[in-house]
Amino acid sequence: MPSPLNFFGGFKLTLQHLVRPIVTVSYPKQKRPKQPRQHGRHVLNRYEDGMEKCIGCELCAGVCPADCIYVRGLDNPPDHPVSPGERYGYVYEINYLRCIHCDLCVEACPTQAITESKMFEFSFTNRADAIYTKAELVVDDNGMPQRLPWEDWRAGESDMTSGWMRATSPSGSAEYEGLVQWSGDLGVGVRAAEAGQSDTRDDAATGSKQLRDIFSPHLLPEDVPLHLRGISGATLKLRAILDARRAKKAAK
Repeated sequence: MPSPLNFFGGFKLTLQHLVRPIVTVSYPKQKRPKQPRQHGRHVLNRYEDGMEKCIGCELCAGVCPADCIYVRGLDNPPDHPVSPGERYGYVYEINYLRCIHCDLCVEACPTQAITESKMFEFSFTNRADAIYTKAELVVDDNGMPQRLPWEDWRAGESDMTSGWMRATSPSGSAEYEGLVQWSGDLGVGVRAAEAGQSDTRDDAATGSKQLRDIFSPHLLPEDVPLHLRGISGATLKLRAILDARRAKKAAK
């Protein structure tokens, strides 16, 4: 026979949450910062001189598992070339009713023409709006993504697009880890390289976060950094909670 005290079990859980830090925000007026490698809406990048990076090779369309990308290349006009190569992307469309944001198109692109921003909050009132054309995907003259009426862009959501693509060394060779091996982007310049496990990382430039510093409760005791153990670690966690509360009050 169940104990009469079980009646208070639900109240116990409620009382426990009353003293825990608030984790919710007033969405959509306030949004939490996106992770550095968030997969969101695509952009087509341009070189620093303004020329398009897309060469119309159609590799992104060929590798897409959802068959949501349609590309057609065209020979560059001799008098006003669009890209530095022989061809350029004349037609470029992405159907976001199909896209699963796997980023395989970014991996396949040989010129890093297509990358993904951190903005994923967009909705459509008709199906035609879900098919983005080249005019909507190519960055503007300042190198910034086109901002369409149904998209909710916030600060920082166009920074370090598809940064995870610059995090691994080619062919697994550690001597290339953290070295820049790509061209600059219009309005941004040469993006910083994200390192892996080496000490050549620049987290301030890439916005990356060390797993050991932010998820220490999920690590084995011997893997937790020394400054996060014991009283000092508890103090840092408490300070982070208080800072988050102050930032929330300031935002109001």
